[in-house]
Amino acid sequence: MNPSSSPPSPAAFVAADLGATSGRVVVGRVGDGSIDMTEVHRFANTPVQLPTGLHWDILGLYQGVLDGLRAAGRSGPVASIGVDSWAVDYGLLDAAGALLGNPHHYRDPRTEGVAERTREAIGASRLYRIAGLQHLPFNTLYQLAAEAGTPQSAAARRLLLIPDLLTHWLTGTIGAEATNASTTGLYDSTGQAWSGELARAVGIDPGLLTPLRQPGDPCGTLLPQAAAATGLPQSTPVTAVASHDTASAVVAVPADRPNFGYVSCGTWSLAGLELDAPVLGEESRAANFTNELGIDGTTRYLRNIMGLWLLSETQRSWQAQGRPHQLGPLLEQAARARPHAAVIDPDAPEFLAPGDMPARIEAFCVRTGQRPPADQGSLVRTVLEALALAHARTLRRAAELAGRDIEVIHLVGGGSRNELLCQLTADAAGLPVVAGPTEATALGNVLVQARAHGLVHDRAEMRRLVADTQRLRRYTPRGDPSAWSAAAARAGLVR
Repeated sequence: MNPSSSPPSPAAFVAADLGATSGRVVVGRVGDGSIDMTEVHRFANTPVQLPTGLHWDILGLYQGVLDGLRAAGRSGPVASIGVDSWAVDYGLLDAAGALLGNPHHYRDPRTEGVAERTREAIGASRLYRIAGLQHLPFNTLYQLAAEAGTPQSAAARRLLLIPDLLTHWLTGTIGAEATNASTTGLYDSTGQAWSGELARAVGIDPGLLTPLRQPGDPCGTLLPQAAAATGLPQSTPVTAVASHDTASAVVAVPADRPNFGYVSCGTWSLAGLELDAPVLGEESRAANFTNELGIDGTTRYLRNIMGLWLLSETQRSWQAQGRPHQLGPLLEQAARARPHAAVIDPDAPEFLAPGDMPARIEAFCVRTGQRPPADQGSLVRTVLEALALAHARTLRRAAELAGRDIEVIHLVGGGSRNELLCQLTADAAGLPVVAGPTEATALGNVLVQARAHGLVHDRAEMRRLVADTQRLRRYTPRGDPSAWSAAAARAGLVR
């Protein structure tokens, strides 16, 4: 074959994907009907407890990104880079552009009591009509209210959410990607713009809020320092992706019809629907659903559920105690354990902070008149059944409030590898569960970059590409879903 007639090599897009416990850099090669994902670097994301509270090691995270970009460059030319992370946390910059301290971790207790006072000052109904967010004590709005009056707050001239901060260090440009901005409590979910009204209501200078970017917008090219640290050309573009990791994960949901529910399952479980418009009524507020932005102006109508944090923190506690903690054997024991021996609420406030999770679960059972799990397998099953039940009741309620039917649940993210959790979710919901892709966030990040470069054209094409190229597994519901409702009722968790 004449080399000049050979098909072009797939374009390489690099996803820097930061999760609450680890970060990784993934190279996605997108060609005609193909997408190949290769993780080239992984690094720990370990919070640091300082006298000022619990903080992210943001400089360590940035170095991890740089190391990953260097590894990506060794595999060939890079068409674009995109950065995503968890939501709500931020860095403050002074007038010279210097970072004013390491960003606080959302699990830091500095917001205790602040959310209630802020909601009372603004009015809970008014706040929901504008921002449309689930009441979570660590939303950016409440973190900023907690920080009011500090030297950092007084010196701050710009606020950048975590992906925007890393993009700023890579390119020197300033902006706020919209899907992540929509999680802050400072964003008008109907007007899809920053809300100066909400900022001023809690004493925040609207000038802190940087211009919005949409997924697919160009963010500039690498600064000389970033190019030198990565070995990539300065001309390498950085593209805004759906930088809230859940928004990227929803891009990669391999749905082929509109009536689907999704669960993006990792440290948190985000369970919800993709809608054309937010749901902002009082019934939705009372049910504590959030309206966050997706790509193409869609609404991610969902609720945060504590997620596999409960399991990972349980394993960490057992490891510290010298007890068996490897996931595989624990899941085998859980599969054999008696169903519904105890039922916990994964969103109980005592489960939010780091600590001895097994002891807290046992205390919850005692407080609610239940016998605590008898052994490690039973406790793991209690955790997974609690998540499955929360997935099912959250999606059921979302469908009622949005006036939608759900025909299938797509469970994506790291939790899709947990076969027992996937099966229990199908059982609790009485609906089929399609599990996968595991790498949904990185896939969504890469696909938005690929669309910006003209290689895919719309959400439907993105999702077909995922369905055609990624390993998926289908779980059919077993048993009687009413047994799940009865178990929840015993623990007072029907809502």
